[in-house]
Amino acid sequence: IYKCGGIDKRTIEKFEKEAQEMGKGSFKYAWVLDKLKAERERGITIDIALWKFETAKYYVTIIDAPGHRDFIKNMITGTSQADCAVLIVAAGTGEFEAGISKNGQTREHALLAFTLGVKQLIVGVNKMDSTEPPYSESRFEEIKKEVSSYIKKIGYNPAAVAFVPISGWHGDNMLEPSTKMPWFKGWQVERKEGKAEGKCLIEALDAILPPARPTDKALRLPLQDVYKIGGIGTVPVGRVETGILKPGTIVVFAPANITTEVKSVEMHHEALQEAVPGDNVGFNVKNVSVKELRRGYVAGDSKNNPPKGASDFMAQVIVLNHPGQISNGYTPVLDCHTAHIACKFAEIKEKVDRRTGKSTEDNPKSI
Repeated sequence: IYKCGGIDKRTIEKFEKEAQEMGKGSFKYAWVLDKLKAERERGITIDIALWKFETAKYYVTIIDAPGHRDFIKNMITGTSQADCAVLIVAAGTGEFEAGISKNGQTREHALLAFTLGVKQLIVGVNKMDSTEPPYSESRFEEIKKEVSSYIKKIGYNPAAVAFVPISGWHGDNMLEPSTKMPWFKGWQVERKEGKAEGKCLIEALDAILPPARPTDKALRLPLQDVYKIGGIGTVPVGRVETGILKPGTIVVFAPANITTEVKSVEMHHEALQEAVPGDNVGFNVKNVSVKELRRGYVAGDSKNNPPKGASDFMAQVIVLNHPGQISNGYTPVLDCHTAHIACKFAEIKEKVDRRTGKSTEDNPKSI
């Protein structure tokens, strides 16, 4: 982000100095992201622009840099809003194995991304500087093979996934080809929309295909956060999933059924005349206090098929980490767009073969 101009030099120098003083020199960049996050969480400047940079083709918004205690919950909130997932796996001895082990984060993150509908994936094989020997081709190939076979089981097509050997710390293959890995001839992807190839990570971002944006559907905007900004008022923040949001819209927030007018819409500190699906925006609303709104509420247009709370619904469920037995009355927490809510499986209607979609058992006692 820094190298692409998303963070100014002054900020980086300030954090570098603090990191050095605290003996955290080697965590320079990680420290910066955490510091920025902390400042953002304290609500000083809700500067989502810090997470934005430009490539030759796109504006890129980074959602949720990791390092969180309740990470999976936050990860679900962030991931459900992404057009593409960048899975970073560590190449260091033992590190990769820990991530891909049965309960490792790498597996869970890739699975969540796919299950949440993020169908495009890039894999960055990081810390190539700390392999044995450094920048080892065989280590990269070993990891690529293992991750390919795993993501294929999940449902990704490995041929459409760019694998890039990088060192985030030294900048290898991030923005320009590294001289340390002459063996790496570049990444190639093949998909029905055509082929793409390149040498570094930023080119892989440029090869992302923008998803079709459903502007013709009714407005749905799940809230990710709600801020109170001095001199402006209440500012909900989230990503437009469907429809269009513009100043003057009379929005309703479900399930609380609060109705209000949108005064202005902003993205990266610029006023927007309209926000479309995929845009991460903040919008200022009249006469609603921060206390009345919360993460997980959904904004819609009060005059066009507004969202409403539901007390029950039918769902198709894929069980990932099986708790042993699931029967009627099972009470998990449901993560739905940005909301996290306790629910109950009232009635299990049928068991279905995931590959064919055919029913294998009606009204099973348990799964």
